[in-house]
Amino acid sequence: RDSSPQNTKDNIFIHSSMAKNALLIGINYPGTAVELRGCVNDVRRMQRCLIDRFGFSYDDITVLIDTDKSGTQPTGKNIINALETLIRNAESGDTLVFHYSGHGTRIPTPEGIFDATNFDECITPSDMNLITDNDFRDMLAKVKEGCRLTIISDSCHSGGLIENVKEQIGESHVMNKPKPENANFLVRFLKNLLAICGRSSSQIDRGGARESFTREIESEDGETVTRYLPLDSYISLLEEQTGETGIKYGKIRQTLVKRFGDDASPRVLSSSMKRNGHRGMFSRILGKQSEVNTGGGETGGSSSITENGIFLSGCQTDQRSEDVYVTRTGKAYGAFSDAIQTVLSQTRKDKKITNRDMVVKAREILRKQKFSQRPGLYCHDRFVKQPFIC
Repeated sequence: RDSSPQNTKDNIFIHSSMAKNALLIGINYPGTAVELRGCVNDVRRMQRCLIDRFGFSYDDITVLIDTDKSGTQPTGKNIINALETLIRNAESGDTLVFHYSGHGTRIPTPEGIFDATNFDECITPSDMNLITDNDFRDMLAKVKEGCRLTIISDSCHSGGLIENVKEQIGESHVMNKPKPENANFLVRFLKNLLAICGRSSSQIDRGGARESFTREIESEDGETVTRYLPLDSYISLLEEQTGETGIKYGKIRQTLVKRFGDDASPRVLSSSMKRNGHRGMFSRILGKQSEVNTGGGETGGSSSITENGIFLSGCQTDQRSEDVYVTRTGKAYGAFSDAIQTVLSQTRKDKKITNRDMVVKAREILRKQKFSQRPGLYCHDRFVKQPFIC
């Protein structure tokens, strides 16, 4: 169902024995300079797939989209509330799915904070109230033992979207331990400059960076639109939302807190409030949390590696996910979402496909279609060969 305002509260995801519940987010950003065409279609397609193939009930699937203004909008606050409720109401043995299709972006990590990719990868809600990789990691830490949560993100930079999760298939976690201080500074300076310019170090290594980042990749079926949101474009949209002008790259977090207050992402709120010695709603929502410091060690109650949840990313942290218009069908979809549906359509319903095989086959499909994006798999070892979703 499409959620209405009351459905993002505790009355959704009512628990039953061995329940199957899902939260599907599709954001097309209609009327903006970064409008997409396939994200809501991805969600509708996944909704049908969960019902027809995996036995989910229509009433147990909550959909947040931005093309229907009569329903609850996929704002940062509403997405966090709905995902926290999905996780909180689940019990051991339950199957959960969170699917996001929309823009992704990344912002340089705060000074003095170690990150496996050197960036905070984020999803971009309809109101520009970013949700960061650390927010997802904190929510995953609350998944109950024996409860299976599959997260699918068809968005740019999604390879690093969950902080401190084991990378099974992928090339995003390029730093396993901090570099010496001087080297760390140079790496941070270079990567921040590349992020602002909309480029990545890996693209420079491959050569032809400008062409690979600006040209439209054409499939045999139709044209593509990137789900990449450069920092400049994101800041322009944030300025429209806030009415402020001249927002600097290093002031994004402070601007989000100023605009959204306690509705800002808990991790964004925390990083801003710690400067003043406050914790605010961050403490109330997340309780005792883990912080990664410059030495790579941790404080708080969470383990260093997130063991809960299974995450499938549409690309690597330095890559784009494409939005593909298929002239044959007259509809747009995410290239990764379309690849997942293709793999499922080629697999009998009575035959299970593992998480690993899903990502490997999706990679092969995208490679044959001449897409540069490489999906990834991030999870504990025990989930690698388990069936996709259930």
